[in-house]
Amino acid sequence: MVSKDQAIGGVIFVVCVVIAILYVVTLFYPQWLTFITSDISAIQFWVVAIPVLIAFIAVMAIGAWIGWTMATTPPPKPIEEITGELEEKKEEETAETKETEAREEKKPEKKAKGEK
Repeated sequence: MVSKDQAIGGVIFVVCVVIAILYVVTLFYPQWLTFITSDISAIQFWVVAIPVLIAFIAVMAIGAWIGWTMATTPPPKPIEEITGELEEKKEEETAETKETEAREEKKPEKKAKGEK
């Protein structure tokens, strides 16, 4: 049994192959579309112009998306600030460790029940 993703992939493959074949046939043998118009040069023009237009719009959309992302993303922190924060955190952890050790040293040891 084929999974859902494989089925979708198969459909996409078949559609792309059919469109590619129709594109090449229409570009080099536009006579089969004479039932739409008798002007073969117009058919060939539109067969080239439509994919070029789609590709151009796709490239411009990707460029606009990249520009929008760059314009709306806040700049990263400078390296000096990040390293300063890491050093402060390390110093705090060291101070906490020292305080914990000092408290443990001050606590008297509890004797077992049998000892006096």
